Amino acid sequence: MKQSGPRDGYGDFKMVWRTLSLYERFEQIVALVLTALIAVIIVIATWDLAKEVFTMAWKRVLDPLDHRVFQPIFGQIMFLLIALEFKHSITKVVAHRESITQVKTVLLIALLAISRKFIILEAEQYTAPTIVALAAVVVALGIAYWLIRDRDQDVVKAD
Repeated sequence: MKQSGPRDGYGDFKMVWRTLSLYERFEQIVALVLTALIAVIIVIATWDLAKEVFTMAWKRVLDPLDHRVFQPIFGQIMFLLIALEFKHSITKVVAHRESITQVKTVLLIALLAISRKFIILEAEQYTAPTIVALAAVVVALGIAYWLIRDRDQDVVKAD
């Protein structure tokens, strides 16, 4: 029975590392550094969010029904989700399961980012054409993601 754990993963990494070209090794190193940096950002952002929520709760000003309180908190949560998705996509590159460019992941992160923008935006600060343009971007990204997703499902069905 084969054991699975960190050592086993390290052995797999060493075997794959030997087969990589110089540039592929460079990509792996950059991906590892980016993963570490994003992890640090996630930890700091989570700490700041927790601090803010607990401070607001302690001062009894945490009212999720008040949009002025809810919007920034939810914006921070969305930021963390975007960062986690971004880190996850880079981690897949480090695990050598996918190549650097994943269009579907880029589209998903863009959709999350623009959705975050809609959640935290104060409508009175923007003109109607700007809001319509943002909505058009969401629709375009959604359609592109849908088309890419369907393409991937067709490839899986063909196998």
